Amino acid sequence: MIEKFLNDQQDPKAIEKVYSRLVDLRTTDEEILYIAVQKKPIVNVLPDCIALTNKRILFFTPANLGLSMKFVDFVWKDVVDVQTKEEILGAVFSVKTANGAEMGVDYLPKIQARKLYQYAQERKEAEREARRQRDLEEKRAESGAMHFEAPITPAYQPPVVAPTPAYIPLPPAPEPVAIAPPEPVVAAKPDELTEKLKKLKTLFDHGLISQEEYNLKKMDLLSDF
Repeated sequence: MIEKFLNDQQDPKAIEKVYSRLVDLRTTDEEILYIAVQKKPIVNVLPDCIALTNKRILFFTPANLGLSMKFVDFVWKDVVDVQTKEEILGAVFSVKTANGAEMGVDYLPKIQARKLYQYAQERKEAEREARRQRDLEEKRAESGAMHFEAPITPAYQPPVVAPTPAYIPLPPAPEPVAIAPPEPVVAAKPDELTEKLKKLKTLFDHGLISQEEYNLKKMDLLSDF
């Protein structure tokens, strides 16, 4: 069973200890997804380990010279951030929880740190989807439990009729006033000089008198008045 956790340069002895401990700690339907083992550059006798399951993330630290193993675990719904930082001698993997707790392991082989990050992101996404589904179910349950009261129909009331206004007689129309027809306008009789000048001009226009005669006769008429 532990062979599938030895594909990325994990220490077999450390994997065996962690796996046996995980078997005792597993809850119903809990599945072990990945185990990463610290690899210190000089002395790596008692390495720290990280295990991921479908329900939580566990950090293991050897104690009592390797005779026992302490662990700290966080359920996925409490994990708010997962980070990995690659350095010259391995990588650092750390998590941060909703209550502000932080936990990490350094000197991890880079390939193992990447796998941890990949699995952790998948579990976080699955947890977000599960939380969304739970919220929907709760909202459906709340909406189903709501009590809707039927609207109260008001009692019938007869329509209000506006009172008919009192009759007020109108004052009699004024009698028509006779207007005298306008007096006919009598055209002013043209004066004698004007008539003579018009006749003189008619004679000249028809060629009956010359220009000289017209001028002399016109002067005579004007001098007479």
